[in-house]
Amino acid sequence: MEVNSGLVTISKKDRDALIKSIIYYFSTERSEEIGVIAAGNLLDFFEEKIAPVIYNQEVEDSKHLIKKELEELDFELDLLRK
Repeated sequence: MEVNSGLVTISKKDRDALIKSIIYYFSTERSEEIGVIAAGNLLDFFEEKIAPVIYNQEVEDSKHLIKKELEELDFELDLLRK
């Protein structure tokens, strides 16, 4: 997965695998046949709608993790005081 200007894009290899997964899902779970173009369009829709939400959540999670680590580091440094 690549990040470009805050947007998440999927590599060609991953995109092709995801399209195959979508086609497989429709075939096995819904007994529907869809083609590569329809699966690609569905993937584009989800990427446009879901990827920013997931990306933003990951940024928030990273912020919280860094904040926690800095608090622990601050505590450890306070222990070193003489």
